[in-house]
Amino acid sequence: MSVLKIGVVEDELVIARTILNTLDELGYSHCGPAINYTEALEMLARDKPDLLLLDIQLSGKKDGIDVAEKLNELYRIPFIFLTANTDGETIERAKKVRPHAYIVKPFTNEELFAAIEIAFSNFADRRDSARPDRLDVPPPKDHMFVRDGYVFRKIFFDDLLYLESDANYVTLHLKSQKTVMVRSTLNDFVEQLDTQKFMRIHRSYSVNISLIDDVFPAEVSVHGIKIPVGKTYRDDLFKALGISEA
Repeated sequence: MSVLKIGVVEDELVIARTILNTLDELGYSHCGPAINYTEALEMLARDKPDLLLLDIQLSGKKDGIDVAEKLNELYRIPFIFLTANTDGETIERAKKVRPHAYIVKPFTNEELFAAIEIAFSNFADRRDSARPDRLDVPPPKDHMFVRDGYVFRKIFFDDLLYLESDANYVTLHLKSQKTVMVRSTLNDFVEQLDTQKFMRIHRSYSVNISLIDDVFPAEVSVHGIKIPVGKTYRDDLFKALGISEA
């Protein structure tokens, strides 16, 4: 059996490092840590872990339970809450997203190992027993509706060149050279898109990487339009495009 890859979502870096060291000692592979909702979703899309260790209290407005809701919607992997929160309200919220285990901090290596192994084993058993003879899988979504004044406009993802952020507004640039402005942050809007196709390349820009024509040291060209590439995003972009500078 291949080694399980465990994703870690924890905003306290000292605790995160302890968890990663523990996973090493227990013989697991790992990815992360992600410290907030957006980073958690990016890690899930990029690294594809087999199981997620998820702190409930995260930096930002959205917490680990919000991550779990999105996880249940987009992916079929088990997750375990690691938390110091034991109040009734938090537990009731946690129950609604159906975690595969709930571990209260601090915990021992043995407790973490047992929780991971049991959670993954039970998840695999339920997945296999629930697998139907014929899968009725809906086709992937190829569009979205966005508000433009009083109208909701249909935007096909393949027509969307890039997104440009300006404070709390995002401008959608389309192949037709038309633009649509949406009241949203870039992080929140990108969550609605296919993270395999749309990628953040700058603090103010996200592009449809399937439509990139040319790649320069500090910018890309999309349908003849030059878009800057931030230094912190460059390596991930090159990796996604399969570009090696060696």
